[in-house]
Amino acid sequence: MTLPSGAAGVSERATALGVYQLPVGPEASDEVPSQRFEGRILRRTWRLEGGSTVLEILAPMREQLLAQGYEVVFDCAARDCGGFGFRFGIEVVPAPDMMVDISRYHFLSAAKGDQAVSILVSRAGGTAYVQMITVQPPDAATPEVKPAAEAPAPVRPVELAKVLEVRGHAVLPDLVFESGSTRLREGQYSSLKQLAGFLAANPQYRLLLVGHTDMVGSQQQNAGISERRAQSVRERMIEAYKADGGRIDVAGAGYLAPIASNLIPEGREANRRVEAVLLAQ
Repeated sequence: MTLPSGAAGVSERATALGVYQLPVGPEASDEVPSQRFEGRILRRTWRLEGGSTVLEILAPMREQLLAQGYEVVFDCAARDCGGFGFRFGIEVVPAPDMMVDISRYHFLSAAKGDQAVSILVSRAGGTAYVQMITVQPPDAATPEVKPAAEAPAPVRPVELAKVLEVRGHAVLPDLVFESGSTRLREGQYSSLKQLAGFLAANPQYRLLLVGHTDMVGSQQQNAGISERRAQSVRERMIEAYKADGGRIDVAGAGYLAPIASNLIPEGREANRRVEAVLLAQ
């Protein structure tokens, strides 16, 4: 698979053996129809600067899949997919690694035997984001994806400040909590350093740190856990990064706002997170 020139790798997550529910139709009655595929799952994201539309990015990738013998199962643009309901009914790599504007995205799923591919392309501000999820037999070679340019694309983090200003909220992807605890593990966290710097440079804003969980346990229990984890993040920002605690609030949403399916381990892991929400001072 060849991506447009200038595509820069952002993230890669591999599951040696897992289950992926490949979306095969538009969202209806709060459900996205899907087909089960089992195998080695690879989730990758890229970003591209420039003015290409989402379809200009996706169309050449679709042609390459067809040339490789894949059959397109479902192909849709934002509203035809189901808009907001579809976006939150499918698996999406958490921000800031993948950004989705619910009014400007295109989705495609394809299959060939026991292999499956889904591609999601969206724009946020002046940047386009591409997500590809592939399912292969465990012993198959990893499918190669490269930009059209010969030089390899560097993996670059997406700045949290940009995510906050574009979307108003961002997942803090590098946080690690002690096993079975609400206590943030010791260590340096780039996301917290960036947040503290953003607050210092933008006195017109304040932050709300919101903890989230998967659906294991009661909502009451999860709301408490998620709030305590958000509080742990706030304390670390103040202690380690000299953030202004008077401009940081916390809340716990429990399992009420999932960003992935709670039916699979990878989805539950993605749902256990802390997000920063940008507020006016």
